[in-house]
Amino acid sequence: MWLPLLAVLLSGPPATWPGGDEVIGATGAHRIGRGESLIEIARRYDLGFGEIAAANPRLDAFVPPPGELAILPTAWILPSAVEEGTVVVNLSEMRLYYLRPGPTLLTFPVGVAVEAGATPLGVLTVEQKLVSPSWYPTSSIRREDPELPVAVPPGPDNPLGSHALRLSVPTLLIHGTNRPFGVGRRVSHGCIRLYPEDIPQLYRAVRLGTPVAIVREPVKVGVRDGRVLVEVHADEAAAADPAELAQRLLRDRGVLEQVDPRKLARALAARSGMPVDVTAD
Repeated sequence: MWLPLLAVLLSGPPATWPGGDEVIGATGAHRIGRGESLIEIARRYDLGFGEIAAANPRLDAFVPPPGELAILPTAWILPSAVEEGTVVVNLSEMRLYYLRPGPTLLTFPVGVAVEAGATPLGVLTVEQKLVSPSWYPTSSIRREDPELPVAVPPGPDNPLGSHALRLSVPTLLIHGTNRPFGVGRRVSHGCIRLYPEDIPQLYRAVRLGTPVAIVREPVKVGVRDGRVLVEVHADEAAAADPAELAQRLLRDRGVLEQVDPRKLARALAARSGMPVDVTAD
């Protein structure tokens, strides 16, 4: 069994970290034990539920057969927005990237909003860092659940978890959670959720004033060892047609002529969320 690091630490497009890589990590596998679901396996390898479910469409996510191999989608093409010193949240793949000055790259799965427009696209900044935050439900949330109190103090019932980063849209936070099964799902009212073990790492790494770019990149293109790879995510909120977007990205990159159209069509249909080799042989 291959075990990746919980937080992958790796020394205008395509986005690369200074080591020159635009495709990071490597796909792995996990043999399913008795009583394991994809939810527990995802958390063990610091993956979101949506990532592992998309990579294993033939497995029952909640009662997968013991002894079967689950694919671990622990390889990623960097979003084009990635740059040193900026936190990037790609809503399409439900994953956060932070290329720290130094540089090293942190990447974590996230839970995002149910409604596509609830989290604004664009560049915000980290305005406040909070430890053991209290939660103040908005009026719209309290209308949905009138039994909610005006404030929820720190503790196991607090949905913000142990740490939070308040962004320049005051009601928008990047925070932990007391419901880790929601990481890798569209579950929030707009905030961005991390696993309880991930948020302290991001909290320590990020300073006040750090830019946070919130993007929607359902298709990403990268080249590794001379091979062209495409990563496609299922995102119904994305405005662009995935096939047209892939063609444009490949053409802009100057690698369209190296692509096998049949391989590309299969990658677009599968929407596995993993880098797929589409190079013509």
